[in-house]
Amino acid sequence: MTMHLSRRAFAAATSLLPLACTAPGKTALGTQTPPQAPGPINPLVRQRADAQVFLHEDGWYYLTGSVPEYDRLVLRRAKTLAGLTTAEERVLWRHEASGQLSGFIWAPELHLIDGRWVMYFAAGPSGGGEDVFRIRTFAVVCDGPDPMTGNWSVLGEFKAPWDSFNLDSTVFTHRGVRYFSWAQREPGIETNSNVYIAPMKDALTLAAAPARLTVPTLDWEVRGYKVNEGSAFLVKNGRVFMTYSASATDARYCLGLLSIDETANLMDPRAWTKSSEPVFVTCRETSVYGPGHNSFTTDENGHDMLVYHGRDYEAIQGDPLFNPDRHTRVQRLYFDAQGNPDFGVPVGNGPLPERFAPAVRRSENLAIEGARLKVGPAPLAQTQFRSLPADDGSVRLSPILRPDHCIVAASDGSVALAPLTATATAPGADRFRREIGKGGAVHFVSQAFAGKALAHASDAVRLAPVNDSASAWLAG
Repeated sequence: MTMHLSRRAFAAATSLLPLACTAPGKTALGTQTPPQAPGPINPLVRQRADAQVFLHEDGWYYLTGSVPEYDRLVLRRAKTLAGLTTAEERVLWRHEASGQLSGFIWAPELHLIDGRWVMYFAAGPSGGGEDVFRIRTFAVVCDGPDPMTGNWSVLGEFKAPWDSFNLDSTVFTHRGVRYFSWAQREPGIETNSNVYIAPMKDALTLAAAPARLTVPTLDWEVRGYKVNEGSAFLVKNGRVFMTYSASATDARYCLGLLSIDETANLMDPRAWTKSSEPVFVTCRETSVYGPGHNSFTTDENGHDMLVYHGRDYEAIQGDPLFNPDRHTRVQRLYFDAQGNPDFGVPVGNGPLPERFAPAVRRSENLAIEGARLKVGPAPLAQTQFRSLPADDGSVRLSPILRPDHCIVAASDGSVALAPLTATATAPGADRFRREIGKGGAVHFVSQAFAGKALAHASDAVRLAPVNDSASAWLAG
């Protein structure tokens, strides 16, 4: 197997939409509808792979990623996640004319290290042949406090434990210790890359021998290539979670998960638990293929957000190296009753979906079960609905797993899923006004049937009077 195959196989609406009111600033419930800021629309940024997004303490969201030409390091920032889509992008540094830093530039990550902005990236020399895949990790450094306006220059090469293929570096601090994590081909282990961790001495030097956290051995980690790479860390609910990407970077690319008690020794591989199955994979229903190389951030409301890249289609024409269509995507990250992350599925293109729980039954959700609407427990993906804006300010509610369908009401009060292209039972029967009621509860008021709103009835969904408590939903 040649070394270049070890890397990859190569290669934006709202989540809470503002809706029309019955009178300026008023709703049918007689309460003020607060204005909603536009939310992210997927893809967040097109043709940016290996995406890193983070909210810095200066109040800006920063985004960097691999560009299709693999020839430069870029950075953009915005005050909101949604703003990253149109934010001006600055080129921080371009590959050199010759030498080790003259070829492919991959997987940048921006970090503040000892008061200086440092961007890590992987690079190889130009010139053709196998030598261009002599990939090693380097860093550039900014000469000022603002990474968007300062001057950047090469800081040096990461002093890896072996002189071998390595990339996908990240930095995080836990319990006062700064750690460096990366992927590398370790001599003597017949894989393309494994994931390692070690405490840092400085920006380019480890303070101790590394620990090998994961080696690709499971069937879903070795499809196409034996790859574990792209680690990202999240501390939540008393545990440290580490995601990583596995297999070839076509539709087989996916995320795995390691976890450890937050008080345990992160340098002890035996203390980590590895998922037996991938936690995030291609979803044909939502048309996202090869989701991977993620990072974590939070939205403006403090919700945990998953950032990753994925394609809109499965079949790649020609060499995947030259396929530009790995797009940066974001979605809400949820957690199960045990406090573990529930990634669900890649939610697809468009405004971010939401979940809706009855205000009086908060442990259950509006969901689909095949072609049926219900209220009750269900897997995450079955409970996510996208609000598709209509011209009159109302919305159609569409489940992400059936994006060509929406909720439609009938004159007898029944509610069902129907194709978006179908003729509704009555004008406006497939549209609802989103109104805010007592305690911030959401009411979906029918455009077709006056005074009626979407409501729960045992495990079913029906229309009920707007002021009925059963028509109150909590959005999340």
